[in-house]
Amino acid sequence: MEEIRSSGVAQVIIAIIPIVGIVMGSIVVFFYLLWNYKRRALLIHAGHYERPEFDLLSFSLLAGLLLSSVGITLTVFLAIAQGTGYGLLGGLIPLSVGIGLLVFYGIKRLDKRA
Repeated sequence: MEEIRSSGVAQVIIAIIPIVGIVMGSIVVFFYLLWNYKRRALLIHAGHYERPEFDLLSFSLLAGLLLSSVGITLTVFLAIAQGTGYGLLGGLIPLSVGIGLLVFYGIKRLDKRA
């Protein structure tokens, strides 16, 4: 059987591909941020800029539900796969953050009613 040898040129090309991808992605992100900044500055200068509103209650509800469900799934999976140990923290941490966000949502919602 013939032995397949990789040439040095092929190895260089394979090594350059991820670098080029990262550089091109960084350029795209840079120009997006630059053009968004210039657009916003022109809107402010023209007096047409409206500050976007951020709904903290909806964000905390969505993030809490997502993190809780991911945390429960990871906790159950890791408990079955590895038993108790430090690996279980991979599921308990998002679970506790999600529960904290849901508690925050509940408290703020009750506070809004009063």
